[in-house]
Amino acid sequence: MTGSEIQGRPETAAPAIELRGISKAFGPVQANKDISIKVAPGTIHGIIGENGAGKSTLMSILYGFYKADRGEILIGGKPTTIPDSQAAIAAGIGMVFQHFKLVENFTVLENIVLGAEDGARLTPSLAKARKALTALAEEYELNVDPDALIEEIGVGAQQRVEILKALYRRADILILDEPTGVLTPPEADHLFRILRNLREEGKTVILITHKLREIMDVTDTVSVMRRGEMTATVKTAETSPAELAELMVGRKVLLRVEKAPAEPGRTILDVRDLTVTDGDGVIRLKGVSFDVRAGEILGIAGVAGNGQSELLEVLGGMREGTGEVRLNDAPLPLSGRGADARTRRQAGIGHVPEDRHREGLILDYAAWENVAFGYQDDPAYTSGLFMDNKAIRADTEAKMKRFDVRPPNPDLAAKNFSGGNQQKVVLAREIERSPELLLIGQPTRGVDIGAIEFIHEQIVALRDQGKAILLVSVELEEILALSDRIVVMFDGRIMGERAAAATDERELGLLMAGMESAPADKPAWQAAEEHLDKNGGSA
Repeated sequence: MTGSEIQGRPETAAPAIELRGISKAFGPVQANKDISIKVAPGTIHGIIGENGAGKSTLMSILYGFYKADRGEILIGGKPTTIPDSQAAIAAGIGMVFQHFKLVENFTVLENIVLGAEDGARLTPSLAKARKALTALAEEYELNVDPDALIEEIGVGAQQRVEILKALYRRADILILDEPTGVLTPPEADHLFRILRNLREEGKTVILITHKLREIMDVTDTVSVMRRGEMTATVKTAETSPAELAELMVGRKVLLRVEKAPAEPGRTILDVRDLTVTDGDGVIRLKGVSFDVRAGEILGIAGVAGNGQSELLEVLGGMREGTGEVRLNDAPLPLSGRGADARTRRQAGIGHVPEDRHREGLILDYAAWENVAFGYQDDPAYTSGLFMDNKAIRADTEAKMKRFDVRPPNPDLAAKNFSGGNQQKVVLAREIERSPELLLIGQPTRGVDIGAIEFIHEQIVALRDQGKAILLVSVELEEILALSDRIVVMFDGRIMGERAAAATDERELGLLMAGMESAPADKPAWQAAEEHLDKNGGSA
């Protein structure tokens, strides 16, 4: 049974959206190739694909950010020209971006009205918006305080504001780009309730996500893109995650992490009362204590912005802090001389940073140069007083082969590799050094499902060699799949520690929202969101 049949709309109704033969090139790169797709009204339609598959380009054409080189757009069966986002809004299309487009020092109400004022006087527009907001909030469970400043509410509430903005502008078609990337699991559950409510009211939703579980949970239909082309459109109830993964990548993909139980050994990293204050005097880490043992993966779970980045930076020698950190029972300086990345590497710490572009690679440099960064003094890389470029190239070529970097060309600039292959270059550089402790942040951020499988295998293999791994990821599925123990961070503190095998997403999601448990009289999503909003949205 299709989504339109569920809602009582006949299959013969004109598609809410129809794209015919859409093509778009950026220079020699063909981002979209002759794409045709129909989205039924009153349904939730998922779009998935690898990195660079063309999903964002296609939606940017629909929302007026790009103009197609060829092709036609029909809205409600009528040919429609969409030269810009104002035309998209006029056609009833709204878009919620992965990074919200809100003015942080404006109130919710002011953000809703911004760009949709009725005239020179703001007071009537605000009064009209307040009344509309109340009705929309009741109808779709989009509750948010209209007088709250954006900077004072949590990301879940901010996302609801973005949806309200679109609905206030009378959008019948809503595009959401990776909407759960900054949400706790309870907040994501609430978002999906909202999307189902929108569908019940006849709205059409397009959901762009790389999370197959979300596709299976909330969509009616899913379209798969690969290398700029539309490879399949299927009813969600008639497919499976394994089939979708194969359609995305072009081969069978293992959707689980295969690993034997950990056999933890001696303590490699011991952290006690670690505190970090940023340049503005804000305390980012508040007395954090934990340890990591040989032969185990300790996962750090939490919504981005709760201290995980600062933790990796201070341990990796990129930021100063106070407290006590010991590696193999030897103290690591946290400030002054010796508190730098070079000293950390010499002590046996490898570091795969969260942002490979800003901190892991120099994009204009060749792969072989990037592999040497940080290790240029290695005797294997030097000949007398000079670097042995031939040896570095040969070593890089061998690493690229072992890590399946494509193309395996050490002379190619880092910027010319895909995101997944860039990540493999960084991982090869750090893992091949066999560090005592590997710090790894967001290992699969922006990486397609095929590369994710390979990266997970390499992390587990390093653990099985008896190394200690500290893993930071905002992907809760990844934390649960890879970790042996899990520590949850909220607002710069550790909320709790759990054995990976003895917890679940619900429990971790509440901890990520700063709660030990949900009240018996409230669902987890509601308790978590209320807690986040009450506490200024620290997550």
